[in-house]
Amino acid sequence: MSPYELGLLCAGAFLLAGLLTGVWKYRRIMVSAEAAAPQYVDIAHRAALMYSFACVVLALLAERSRWPDWLDSLAILVSVLFFALAVASYVLHGWLRDTDNQLARPHRLGDRTVPPAAMVAFMLALIAGEIGGLLILISGFLAGLA
Repeated sequence: MSPYELGLLCAGAFLLAGLLTGVWKYRRIMVSAEAAAPQYVDIAHRAALMYSFACVVLALLAERSRWPDWLDSLAILVSVLFFALAVASYVLHGWLRDTDNQLARPHRLGDRTVPPAAMVAFMLALIAGEIGGLLILISGFLAGLA
């Protein structure tokens, strides 16, 4: 599978996740006295839809990249891994209805807390992975223009 195809497949997976979380969001709105879904159900829905389009951008950059396919595929996979972990955390918080801000201290996860150092480490890894993957693809695209 080419990096372009990988990116499009991931886009399709996130679009499906966005549609499925949209059904969940709609159901929660319909049964809520306030006609509102839990905040993280809404966030999961919107994030999955946005990440689907982000994956299309990654696919298009990879399609025109001059770097080897393995590097472009790795860049896409690292970015997509962190996209997926973010959506999974939103789904989890939406399911548990344990917080309206996962970064507020203490970092709640159900009836437990996550150590602040773990949150910082995860966020730093997410930043490095998403931005690093994108920079690899952009630099490969720019090299292809030269």
